[in-house]
Amino acid sequence: MEKREEGGIVDIQAVIYVERDSQKGIVIGRGGRMLKEICTRARQEIEALLGRRVYLELWVKVRKNWRKREADVRRFGYVVPER
Repeated sequence: MEKREEGGIVDIQAVIYVERDSQKGIVIGRGGRMLKEICTRARQEIEALLGRRVYLELWVKVRKNWRKREADVRRFGYVVPER
């Protein structure tokens, strides 16, 4: 995720990672409708938290089996439970 401020608007660029191409299609939705809905709701929540206008740009990328690799799980900010 990258964030920068320009002219009072917070500019956020983020990636949604999924494990399979089929999941990518679900997240994007027909004609991009689902991704637009996700982006709109997320932007509204971020604006409420920050009290500022936000420009949110989202991408959906496939990273196969990321949940099975500890390094990826940690990279995405999740805590790996002790075994």
